[in-house]
Amino acid sequence: MNEFNEKIKILQNAYTTGNYAKVIDGCHRLDKKYPNNPFLFNLNGLALQALSNHKAAIKFFKAALDIDNSNFSAKNNLANSLKSIGELKLSEEIYREIIKRDPNYIFAYNNYANLKMNLNHYEEAINLLNTAILIAKRKKINPVNFMLSLANAHQSMNNKKEVLNLLNEIFKIEPKNINAHKIFSSLTKYNKDNKESVEHVLKMENLINENLNDHEKLMAFFSLGKAFDDLKDTKKAFDCFSKANQIHCKLKKSNISSTEKIIKNLIKVFENVDFEKINKNGSDKKIIFICGMPRSGTTLVEQIIAAHNKVYGAGEKPYLYNLIYDEFIFENSLNKQKIIEHQSSSLNLINKKYFDLLSLFNIKENIITDKTPQNFMWLGFIKIFFPNSKIINCQRMAPDICLSIYKNYFSSPIMNWAYDQKDIASYYNNYNELMKFWKSKLTENIYTIQYERLVKNKKEEIRKLIKFCDLEWDESCLDHYKTNKTPIQTASISQARENVYSSSVDSSLDYKEYLKDMFKNIIN
Repeated sequence: MNEFNEKIKILQNAYTTGNYAKVIDGCHRLDKKYPNNPFLFNLNGLALQALSNHKAAIKFFKAALDIDNSNFSAKNNLANSLKSIGELKLSEEIYREIIKRDPNYIFAYNNYANLKMNLNHYEEAINLLNTAILIAKRKKINPVNFMLSLANAHQSMNNKKEVLNLLNEIFKIEPKNINAHKIFSSLTKYNKDNKESVEHVLKMENLINENLNDHEKLMAFFSLGKAFDDLKDTKKAFDCFSKANQIHCKLKKSNISSTEKIIKNLIKVFENVDFEKINKNGSDKKIIFICGMPRSGTTLVEQIIAAHNKVYGAGEKPYLYNLIYDEFIFENSLNKQKIIEHQSSSLNLINKKYFDLLSLFNIKENIITDKTPQNFMWLGFIKIFFPNSKIINCQRMAPDICLSIYKNYFSSPIMNWAYDQKDIASYYNNYNELMKFWKSKLTENIYTIQYERLVKNKKEEIRKLIKFCDLEWDESCLDHYKTNKTPIQTASISQARENVYSSSVDSSLDYKEYLKDMFKNIIN
């Protein structure tokens, strides 16, 4: 058993350093010598989970639980993977079971709170996190991670005072916590005349020289880059953004080739699809799909529309992406025959599954926004399976979009293309090509809103937008930044809480000498 324990320590260290392939291989080897060990199954599942292979991870967590049903770690991990593949009801049931059986199992509170935030149930999430913090303090467990989750929840709800109070508490416990500094950076408009913001820049510069792991360095450089960008020190800002992006490219492989392949396949498959043959067997509720390039203004547009008294803002959800991949895509290729079969089916399965997921939100309104930018890929599916929906495509000047992507960190693995200048340009070019195709096929179904026109003629453009959505005029849409309480969880969290402003128009001009690889590859 000493040999087993030693090898487990090696695998745990490999997991901590991100060598998940070594963990999986090591667990497989140890399983032959020490079969049916629940700890091994759980560790193997965690490694697969880290690689976003949730279906395989679920099998290992279930195997661990078949041996020991009181293994709350495996149960909690199972709920996390189920949540990631959209099995939200089952995931919630498991979190509740864990808390009922062991009210002090602190990690279940945190993960359950994350699920509640995904469902826009922020008050419940905040209560769960407050409970977790109380348990942590009572059991003398470091509460910082739970406090960070709570800060993120309050930030999404625009509770700035609560966020700052939490950050101050965190800094007393861990003055060098990178995640706390990143949140503080996102809330701060850095100004040379503001002593607090200048001091924070110095703190982050000192942190860069600390013994940080790669992920911490990445977050620190993005935060510091944001500060220098605010201070109009373009050279220093670009140096930080460049280092952050280089680290990410080292840590995660770009997925641009698979994205390019699926977009080309979409054009090929939908070239001869009959768009008149729509499946009307779906919900009477209407979805307003707001899509486009990331950083093109999708969050702002949703905030404007969701301020309307008849609209519910669901935010950015992966539901359509996951449903289409599960049902129609294998190895980045579409199954055209399955699309044709679903068109004629008496059950509109995609529509049903999508609204089943939305049912967990307890939405009273009949009009709902989904502002997932990547849904631009699925406009053909939306036309067929959501026939009463509206499609809004957000456009912005290509160099400004691409710069904004390069300046930001995205937690989703589907955005792993967003850290290389040429890959960002390639993604934009593929988006542009696909949108030209969709517009040629679905001319009357797509409304394009140009960011630059929106900020220049706010009232006129918002009126046209609301009219396209078949909504009566609501003055709240003009004052969305004052009236709309829709939570925001994206990189646009600070900007979208403000009035429409034009300072980001032509922002790329300051960076043109640094981003030549990106800008020269953009095709308009």
